Amino acid sequence: MKNLRLKAARAEKDLSQQQLADIVGVSRQTISAIEKGNYTPTVNLCIAICQALDKTLNDLFWPE
Repeated sequence: MKNLRLKAARAEKDLSQQQLADIVGVSRQTISAIEKGNYTPTVNLCIAICQALDKTLNDLFWPE
């Protein structure tokens, strides 16, 4: 399932996939795969992404 909430939160912060990847210490391809729903990130990566985007785990990763 695509993670459109992550993509929207990243856009709100005016960050490219590469910029977010650099902040959280992964490749741009990893961020792309998460947004496309092709990769399930670890809890630690989820937390790092949430911190970078000022969002909660529920905001970005909890199923609706």
